[in-house]
Amino acid sequence: MARTKRSRKARDMAPIHPHAAAIDIGATMHMAAVPPDCDPEPVRSFGTFTGDLHRLADWFERCGVRTVAMESTSVYWVPMFEILEQRGFEVVLVNARDAKHVPGAKPT
Repeated sequence: MARTKRSRKARDMAPIHPHAAAIDIGATMHMAAVPPDCDPEPVRSFGTFTGDLHRLADWFERCGVRTVAMESTSVYWVPMFEILEQRGFEVVLVNARDAKHVPGAKPT
């Protein structure tokens, strides 16, 4: 029986944090993503008002998210960071300038 060989890229892309989500923080809208097997619509947009931020956190809780990586180039991340931390999420703020130098990252 022939064994199918997975490409190196597929082997290297195994999730490190399977219960993680990501948010791209913006001034008027936040784009959030969860693992594709958590929700039929794994990428969603949310507004920036307090109620919107709580809805985003509720969605993460329903999806079983434990860790959240946020990218922001300004101070718009602060309210979202505080809400997620208060709810017990492990929140990591990443710098977009640093992320572009990661091997295998999408070229800009």
